[in-house]
Formats: sequence, structure tokens, C-alpha cells
Amino acid sequence: MNRRTLLSAAAGAVLGQAASLPIIDTHIHLFDPTRPQGVPWPAKDNKVLYQPALPDRYRKIAVPLGIVGAIEVEASPWLEDNQWVLDVASKDKIVVGTVGDLEPGKPDFRKHLERFHRNPLFRGIRCGNLWGRNIHDDLPKPEFIADLKALADAGLEVDIANPTPVLIADLVRLTDRVPTLRVVIDHLLRIDLPADQGILRTYHTDLRELGKRPQVYVKGSGVLRRVDGRVPSDLNFYRPRLDELWEIFGQDRLIYGSDWPNSDLWEPYPQALKIVREYFTGKGQAALEKFFWKNSIAAYRWVKRDASQPA
Repeated sequence: MNRRTLLSAAAGAVLGQAASLPIIDTHIHLFDPTRPQGVPWPAKDNKVLYQPALPDRYRKIAVPLGIVGAIEVEASPWLEDNQWVLDVASKDKIVVGTVGDLEPGKPDFRKHLERFHRNPLFRGIRCGNLWGRNIHDDLPKPEFIADLKALADAGLEVDIANPTPVLIADLVRLTDRVPTLRVVIDHLLRIDLPADQGILRTYHTDLRELGKRPQVYVKGSGVLRRVDGRVPSDLNFYRPRLDELWEIFGQDRLIYGSDWPNSDLWEPYPQALKIVREYFTGKGQAALEKFFWKNSIAAYRWVKRDASQPA
């Protein structure tokens, strides 16, 4: 038995004992490289990821661990992949929402938003450092801000991808200009912190400012990191960053997301879940429930589709 299999089995055993807590996973990706049109991501040479990632495969991994619902987050800049995901999601009740890919500031944004928002599973869009785009270049554009205000007026949210210190500073300005927009920051635990102490201080100042804004949430996704070719399995390695987010955002604004199947590049699904579950168990039952499902309702307003899903 190799190390990955051993860790996965051990984590699965621990998690299986506590699977009575319902979990909403707010960050999975769905794609199918076998489609005639293929996929823009992942690349064909990625031996871990380049295979169908569909709800039936996810179910087999997640349900035994207590996951009762999931929110799909876009993995494609192709417009019609918004519809493809909604069609796939409609066939499996484990998917309680989708976060699509539309470009605020583009002439057809409102038309596309109206089209996809007709489906109640469409819960928002993702922006940030992805697909060659970045918020920093778009913030000065009035049409970009106007479209995000329209998104907020529709009761939808925006996920923020791949944060950097610059992006965190931009989010302060964005939430100044669109204070009614719910914002969910993805993978903040995976951010590469700058060595420059001045930049680092500014980053922490900006992060604390976002912590004062009740419409800003942070996903506990991307928790695992690789050091010298290995992925630590001890919570204490990850505790400092988790402590920082807990101190700034508290128990009401942190939410669970796995980043499946991208998370498989680090370790199998149960290992990252074990780390965050152990951490939030130490914060008490109320915090545990908020992290694993209650806060996701406030952030996404997702759609209950099955009796097993909490309300």
C-alpha cells in the first residue's frame, strides 16, 4: 500500500465515523474530455485530471464522507459550457448550484446573465486571475462595475479565483463600489505570500479590511500544500493560515470547498477534508456546522434538491 492510498484510507476511516454531519461542498469542477468538442482545461498531458469529472464519479467519492450537496464552479471560458454544466447538473440532485463564466463589461453580459439565470441552479459567476483576465484592468471601466451591480441586483454572487496581494487590494476597491455584491474568495489558503515585508503588510491590511465587510466570504479550499516534494498531513502545518482566516473572518464567513478533482494533484479527497474537519471540530459544533453547510446558504443561496440536504 503506497503513501497516498494509506493516507486516503486513514482519513476516510476517521471521516466515515463522523459522516452524520451534512456537508455542502462549494467548489467542484465538472468537465468531460471525451466530448466531441473537448475541453479547454485540463490539458491532455495532465495524467491526473484529464478524465471525465462528472457527478456520478464525484458521488462515489463524496457521499461516503457525508457530502450531501455540491456547487460546481466553472472550468471553462466557453459560453456554451455554462449551459452544458446546467444540463449535467439537472440530472443529479447532488449538484445544488453552479457558478458560471461570463465576462462583466462585455456588450452581451446582461443578455447572457438573463439567459442562464432563468435556471435556478445558476448562482453566480467567477472572476479574478483566470483565462487571461484580471479585475485590476477592469475596475476602471464603468461598464464592468455596472454589470456587477446588475449581478448583485439579481441576487447572485461572484467567486474570485486565484488570489494574489494585488487582487485582494482590488477586492477592497470593488466592494467599495459594489457593496451589495456577495463575494466568495477561492483558494486563499493557497496564496503565495510575498517576501517583501511592505507588500506583505499591505496584504494583511487589505485582508483585514475585507474582514469587516459582511458580504465577503472565504472558502477553506486549496488547503493542502507541497513542501520539498511532499504534502504534509499534520494539521499543525496548516494551522497558522487557518488561524489567520478564523481571526479575520470568524465563524460566519468561512465555507467549505474541496476543489475536486483539481485537489487530486495534492492528495485524494479525504485528506484535505480531514485537515479542515479536525480544525473546525476544535472550534465547537456551531462553528463546524456553519463552515460545512450553514454559511454556504448565506453565500450562495443554493437550491435544496434532496431530503438529505439541510435547510
